Amino acid sequence: MTTDEKFTTLKKRLKHMDRVIIAFSGGVDSTFLLKTASMSGLNKVMAVTGVSASLSKEECAFAKNMAESFDVEYRTITTEELENTNYTDNAPDRCYHCKKDLFVKLKEMAATENFPFILDGTNEDDSGDWRPGSRAAREEGIESPLLDIGFSKQEIRDVSKSLGLPTWNKPATPCLSSRFPYGHKITVEALGRVEKAEEIIKKFGVKELRVRNHSEVARIEVLPEDFSKIMDRPARDEINNILKSLGFKYVTIDLQGFRSGSANEELDS
Repeated sequence: MTTDEKFTTLKKRLKHMDRVIIAFSGGVDSTFLLKTASMSGLNKVMAVTGVSASLSKEECAFAKNMAESFDVEYRTITTEELENTNYTDNAPDRCYHCKKDLFVKLKEMAATENFPFILDGTNEDDSGDWRPGSRAAREEGIESPLLDIGFSKQEIRDVSKSLGLPTWNKPATPCLSSRFPYGHKITVEALGRVEKAEEIIKKFGVKELRVRNHSEVARIEVLPEDFSKIMDRPARDEINNILKSLGFKYVTIDLQGFRSGSANEELDS
């Protein structure tokens, strides 16, 4: 199918569902799915964001503002993955336990309020990546229409641009727990430290970045073209001093530059 044919098929499928809950992160995929649902003539569309310390305040606010710009109901629910040692011990299947908690809560909401379908924004490209959360989706009967229809990430971005969505070129924004190497315990305090560190670096005009938390070491990933933004003084001194004040003993920059999912590199080694 062409991209236009896929988009037409998506709208028809969503309309047929009539009442849906969409697991909404405010990212590229779930925003595209929510926007499409809002314009497809369904009887009821509800966007729900799972909120915990692993979701940055910036992303939480963005999701709220994005959802409220559409003609849908919006809610947040508190997820409890940080009370689960299977999550905080940070094994490679960490995301499974987070998504399991979210989807179980969404199923309870759907049953109470008569929503026959719960959707997520998984797309075709995700099928080739390490996605433990997909197992939780299958177990809980979550529908993934973008995956089923065969939407690639680029197609989603292209249609999002044509729809005027500000997320069409939004960088990937995984949860803050993705900044911790597998096996490094995740705590609320450590998540807060990473969040504050990234907020500081963004002040210097850096949009795509990660501050990887290696206990005493902060390993900063930015695009190579942004190296000078944080390496030239006085930015370098300010970043170094503030990150050390947050509790990092050493502050480093990764010379490979930013790359999404670098925590999974150890799985391939």
